[in-house]
Amino acid sequence: MKIFTAAQIRACDAYTIQASAIRPDELMERAAVKCVNWIKDHFAKDTLFVALCGTGNNGGDGLAIARLLHQRGYGVKAFLLRISKDISPDCQANLQRLQAIDNDLAGIVEQDTFITDIPAHIVIIDAILGTGLSRPVQGWVAAFIGQVNHLPNRKIAIDIPSGLPADVVPDKEAVMIKAQDTLSFQLYKRTFLHPESGVCAGNIHILDIGLDSTFINATHTQFKAIDGEDIAAIYKRRSPFSHKGTYGHALVVGGSYGKIGAVTLSARAALRAGAGLVTALIPAYGYHALQAAVPEVMCLVNGDRVIEKIEGWEKMSAIGIGPGMGTDAKSVQALAGFIDSCKKPVVIDADALNIIAQHPELLGKLPKGSILTPHPKEFARLFGENTNSMIQVDSARIQAMRYNINIVLKGHHTAIITTEGECWYNMTGNAGMATGGAGDVLTGIITGLLAQGYEPHNAALLGVYLHGLAGDIAAKELSQEALIAGDIVDYMGKAFLAISGR
Repeated sequence: MKIFTAAQIRACDAYTIQASAIRPDELMERAAVKCVNWIKDHFAKDTLFVALCGTGNNGGDGLAIARLLHQRGYGVKAFLLRISKDISPDCQANLQRLQAIDNDLAGIVEQDTFITDIPAHIVIIDAILGTGLSRPVQGWVAAFIGQVNHLPNRKIAIDIPSGLPADVVPDKEAVMIKAQDTLSFQLYKRTFLHPESGVCAGNIHILDIGLDSTFINATHTQFKAIDGEDIAAIYKRRSPFSHKGTYGHALVVGGSYGKIGAVTLSARAALRAGAGLVTALIPAYGYHALQAAVPEVMCLVNGDRVIEKIEGWEKMSAIGIGPGMGTDAKSVQALAGFIDSCKKPVVIDADALNIIAQHPELLGKLPKGSILTPHPKEFARLFGENTNSMIQVDSARIQAMRYNINIVLKGHHTAIITTEGECWYNMTGNAGMATGGAGDVLTGIITGLLAQGYEPHNAALLGVYLHGLAGDIAAKELSQEALIAGDIVDYMGKAFLAISGR
């Protein structure tokens, strides 16, 4: 699914109106119907609503929603905030339609006036400000939003929480509605997918309002959200005449004294991702532990407590390096020697990233198409600090193109950045996966997919999606609190069943 800027969304609205030969207010009505249908599915008939509406088109949405809720038998009252002397034509039209039914259904809130007596059981519909916001909210409107945020009522934002820009993460001091649910139209806004701003949107519900598919398909964007159709296009079904050699040989390199568990998780994950064969290159200290934990994995041993040389990789289909590896001087030398020699794409994680951060000259030597999987702090050590997560993603796009690598920037909506600078936000996964070893599992999954012949960027996209999906299935059965990294590996089978439609 594409992610458009606010300007692209407005252009899509305009194109749809022209191509469909409809009036702007008819498109607004279409959006309002979708919102009301969602509300009808989630709230009992005796629920009461207050719609807070601005003077722009977002306010028009709110007024139309109030009218349709009333017509469906819900108790509702709309309040129009006099943000501006000018009211958009569609907002004015919907105000008149609501007043024509019953003048008491719409109240006017003059500037410097506040609403302080909304009982806690009433649901607040936020339609004050939309995607046309061009500067931080200030003055009376900011104070009004702040007052609404202090109310305990459940809040539903229409299209976007008031005060939240669509395209940039706002300053920490910015005032925005903090909604429990956001009913957004057709496509995700980019700010929904970043922690500093997405927290204000709550649960995102994308409603299809029939925007023109020709415009959407023809309009270029570097930002996308991974959906089921994308995964179906990547996923390869197995041939009944295949054998273990068909699905490649993955090498997972890592482990050190006290950290054999990390490479063990990676090796198990590579197997569960479908690699035909998996070998782990580990220090001798971990040999017995790994062989006992994962008998399906073969072992190569180098060094005693740390890896001193990376060997045996030349005939491997894919290599993943870093989980539990440590940053001992001998391991640093081993990684540097490997990078000097290897020409095939490699998955690089954890301590291998930390070593590269300490020796940045290695960045320019990385095999083209390699996949780096840093969390935000590891990324900062590699490429420098950024003021917020969106700027960090934009920085990752620059670095991916600069070094011709793929970057998997881990987070709640992990961003997969390709060598061409495309950014794909992942939509699977949950807070239960914030647990030690989850990143090691991801490294193994991507390495296992790479071994099977998936192109590096597709291995990253499919791997991140499967990793999150397995975590979602596990959390549903076990709870987020009880979820551990090994559960993600154990539920990979159900994740594959889900994406294959079996």
